[in-house]
Amino acid sequence: MPSEQHPTISEPDSETEPISRNERASSAQPDSNANSTSAHRTGFWNVVWDSLKGTREDYTSGELSRAVMLLAVPMVLELVMESTFGLVDAYFVGRLGADAVAAVGLTESLIILVFGVAMGLSMGTTAMVSRRIGEGDSEGACLAAGQAVLTAILIAAPIGVVGVLLAPRLLGWMGATPGVAQGWPYTAMLFGGSATIFLLFLNNAIFRGAGDAAIAMRALWISNLINIVLDPCLIFGWGPFPELGLVGAAVATTIGRGTGVVFQFWMLARHDGRVRIGRRHLRVDWDVMRRLWRVSISGMVQFLVATANWLGIMRIVALFGAPTLAAYTIALRLIHFAILPSWGMSNAAATLVGQNLGAGKPDRAERAVWVTGRYNFIFLAGISIVFWVFAESLIASFISDPEVIPIGVEVLRILSVAQVTAAYTMVIAQAFNGAGDTDTPTIINLIVYWLWQLPLAYTLARPLGFGAPGVFAAVVIAGVTWAVTAIVLFRRGTWKRKKI
Repeated sequence: MPSEQHPTISEPDSETEPISRNERASSAQPDSNANSTSAHRTGFWNVVWDSLKGTREDYTSGELSRAVMLLAVPMVLELVMESTFGLVDAYFVGRLGADAVAAVGLTESLIILVFGVAMGLSMGTTAMVSRRIGEGDSEGACLAAGQAVLTAILIAAPIGVVGVLLAPRLLGWMGATPGVAQGWPYTAMLFGGSATIFLLFLNNAIFRGAGDAAIAMRALWISNLINIVLDPCLIFGWGPFPELGLVGAAVATTIGRGTGVVFQFWMLARHDGRVRIGRRHLRVDWDVMRRLWRVSISGMVQFLVATANWLGIMRIVALFGAPTLAAYTIALRLIHFAILPSWGMSNAAATLVGQNLGAGKPDRAERAVWVTGRYNFIFLAGISIVFWVFAESLIASFISDPEVIPIGVEVLRILSVAQVTAAYTMVIAQAFNGAGDTDTPTIINLIVYWLWQLPLAYTLARPLGFGAPGVFAAVVIAGVTWAVTAIVLFRRGTWKRKKI
């Protein structure tokens, strides 16, 4: 069988290429609720406006550049809001001192394990919902969404209980100093609100898979606005609010996320949505549940491997004291501010791959990945330049400690180099996930992160004597390794034949 010809990163735009014979042979049924027409408004700002309004279109036909923009703009803004949660907390908590910032950093390294499970389940949900939408199976999409919600609730409950009970010990295991360990109520509160993390991610995955990215964006806007308002009020006791200190940041974040979840469920219950969850969809369907878990478990492992790797990196950084840990925490928050929006752009690739594979258009699915990757590269290259040039001002805006600032500048500049390689890495990883091929990025994560990055980070930091900069250099080296490996495997095209 002749090998397929795959586009390369440097090839010219392919979104306007003629549709292949395979693509003409099958097409998805158009959404009965779609308000799109055959004649689309052109122009960058018109497309942006359409994306923010939530214009519904058939993403299995038409110009790929427009499809990517319609999905990517709200997805980017959605995860800008998610990353802003961390930045807002870091900004106000920074006024409480280095110990408080370090406690937030260690807690985030722990809670990110919850994010890993939630994102793994969300990944399987997006893959199943988008595939059913592409096939024109609206009822199947609703059933998959309902089973995902049930799963999220069942997982979140025990995680929340264990996290609350073990909060002081968890910080101790992470190497917290006595001053940092006093922040355990913050840790307990965030773990206690695990259900809001799971459902916020999961419900937005449903909307993204259905192509309703604007609804997911609005949920995060609502959550973040509430968090921004409540954070200083509950931390410092402004107005009628009690002064809760560090724990006030956790309370504000949990209330904000919880409000977003309420909005999501209201939207999922509406009759005019692409995916509407009714009571019948919340009854256990073992066949759909098994298929969802088959995709999601590998996805959970994929993210848990990655997040456990960052947990290990944080543990190594903690060996160099609270100032270095605080500097790394602030730099990481800034990096996440760029990575999460970029991940939002990558989510557009997951939706396009899932829906186009469901519609029997694998060639269009592949082209969508390269188009999205190109946009992501441009975005992250710009962010990296900003981080490098304005590193000192950015770090100083979060903390005034003269011992922390120079370390933070060094960390931010080193990590900003890794952002360029992350552009195609994230898009291709989400393409695999959107196709339901969650095994491939999971295996890459195991090899690159656990067998390469962690040993390298420790070796450079301690035996070779490079200290903390050696840890951050290892992150950059591992990022390049991941990108090259992912591109090679993606070009093989086995993901196109994945059935879910």
